[in-house]
Amino acid sequence: MERETGRGQKAWKLLTELRERSPLIQCITNFVSMDLMANTLLAAGASPAMLHSLQEIPDFTPHAHALCINVGTLSPDWLSSMKSAASLATQLGKPWVLDPVAVSASDFRMKACLELIELKPTVIRGNASEILALSNASMGPDKGVDSSHRSVDAVEAAKSLAQASSAIVAVSGAVDIITDGQQVVGVNNGVAMLQQITATGCAVTALIAAFVAVDSLHAFEATASALSIFGLAGEIGMDMARGPASLRMHLIDSLYGLDQATVFSRVNITNMS
Repeated sequence: MERETGRGQKAWKLLTELRERSPLIQCITNFVSMDLMANTLLAAGASPAMLHSLQEIPDFTPHAHALCINVGTLSPDWLSSMKSAASLATQLGKPWVLDPVAVSASDFRMKACLELIELKPTVIRGNASEILALSNASMGPDKGVDSSHRSVDAVEAAKSLAQASSAIVAVSGAVDIITDGQQVVGVNNGVAMLQQITATGCAVTALIAAFVAVDSLHAFEATASALSIFGLAGEIGMDMARGPASLRMHLIDSLYGLDQATVFSRVNITNMS
């Protein structure tokens, strides 16, 4: 499949608007990912807020431009905060993104994610195993946050989940898959070593929230653009990296320094419908 012309221009337009508007992104996320998520958002031009107290949500969430919910280190207290914030975001017409980390690891986690999906996320992003499990609502064996499936294995499951939830569904993998239940695109940017850095999936979910905050009316395009931009930053960072630790540093620097010519020429999104 050939790279679609015009996708780079769309991605650059969204990134430029993100940098100009610096949307406030509320992240209710896990202890492992907070640092990388916050720094990814800052490097892209957004303003992160790692705020999860149930008592603060009524005052704070209405001011956020988008909400990112990640269930990585889930607890009953945090679930209450997640549900409260998601419900308020939906009520106020604000976009929010769900990252169903290791959804099939326990009954509690699966039930929590299904309850959150009922609160109408704008985007659901996970790896292939997570999306398959959510789509099937089944309790199969799981490898924690790792995926034992390829993203292309989950295309039909992603389409079914998108149709059932009315959310955009993104499946991370060697090729990232994005679908609204009908159209499907693949993002071919990224490097394999990103999988050796904890919380890169969480970070790209936060970046999706920032892009959707900029253009919630075109969440499909915003999601594809965010995944491509993040993957492109990884490619550029890999040229300077000696391993996962230095790639993490160069990933953030590369995201911060992305320019128009690079985005125009290297964003690689293909139509898979």
